[in-house]
Amino acid sequence: MLPADLLAALCLVVLIEGLLLFAAPDTWKRTVAELLSQPSPRLRAIGAGMVIVGLVALYLVRGGGAG
Repeated sequence: MLPADLLAALCLVVLIEGLLLFAAPDTWKRTVAELLSQPSPRLRAIGAGMVIVGLVALYLVRGGGAG
């Protein structure tokens, strides 16, 4: 079973994605089309950067480094 915090985080991801589709579907479609035109190495690099930023943000939000 997944921990409750992980499930809550996944629910927030679905909520935010749904909100973007609901509020700006045309912008979302243009963004996806732009992503499809990018080479895989560039997308991989962007993904890696997002993972690193997310991990650092999570560490800071969870009180890492305090004290």
